[in-house]
Amino acid sequence: MKKLIARSESGERRNFLKTALAGAVIGAGLLRERGSAVAASSENPLPELPEGDSPLLRMQRDVQRAMKKPVAERKWAMAIDVRKCCGCNACGVACVAENALPPGVTYRRVPEVEFGNYPAVSRYFMPSQCMQCDKPPCMKAANSAAPGSVSKRPDGIVAIDYKKFRGRKAFDAAAKACPYGALYYDDGRFYTDGTPAMQPYEKMESFDSGVPLKRVKGQKSAPAGSGRKCHFCLHRLENGMLPQCVTTCIGRGAYFGDLNDRDSLINEVLAKNKGKVVRMREQRGTEPRVYYLWDDPAFVAAYHP
Repeated sequence: MKKLIARSESGERRNFLKTALAGAVIGAGLLRERGSAVAASSENPLPELPEGDSPLLRMQRDVQRAMKKPVAERKWAMAIDVRKCCGCNACGVACVAENALPPGVTYRRVPEVEFGNYPAVSRYFMPSQCMQCDKPPCMKAANSAAPGSVSKRPDGIVAIDYKKFRGRKAFDAAAKACPYGALYYDDGRFYTDGTPAMQPYEKMESFDSGVPLKRVKGQKSAPAGSGRKCHFCLHRLENGMLPQCVTTCIGRGAYFGDLNDRDSLINEVLAKNKGKVVRMREQRGTEPRVYYLWDDPAFVAAYHP
């Protein structure tokens, strides 16, 4: 009996060591990806990896290559393969954590949409955020109420100046004009309101617009009291890193890059899916920078004017 117990314990130790070793290998891979992101802001380029390597690493190299060009020569865009989305909402959770977002503010939503008529009905998960429109209707509406609060960057990102985009009047005007529901109002609340103490994550600075801002309890200084939205994780792009939602997608269904770069993965993906690419509500003339990939020709036809 003692020998059996000893053999069993020995086997458990071997299994534990195998599991630990596997975890170390996986962890090393994750650290390499994260290390690659940090390397973006240094002078040392990432080493060239063989064909068939991680799409994330390839897209990261695309971003780093784009960042070497003047801002006016970049054309950021995102593509979402809805066929790969399982509705896990990991991208939304990661976005909240990355941008230290308060209650009621989330730049990334994953609603479920229905298409067709009974009994031929299909349902899809539709990750959604600011579309970074080339003709953003929110910009005109916001600037009419708060001049200079919303602008279109040369690289395509629709940028908000949180110190100018203040109050409900400007926000309500811009939110009404946006056909994608991409704007949120930061009313100054904290998740720990009514509890004994604030938590460290609530004291973090927010960098989503590229400018560090810190919310202070009891104060309405920006970004509290401002309209807020996605900036394609501008603070990460400026350090050679991909948007957080792209890196977090467990189905690897999110693509990002520079449309002005013919060798970028996003251009390759859009070309390979010709006839299956749609931009939401583009018939309104907004010219969004977020593309969706579908297999259902009827759905694509329905969303093209």
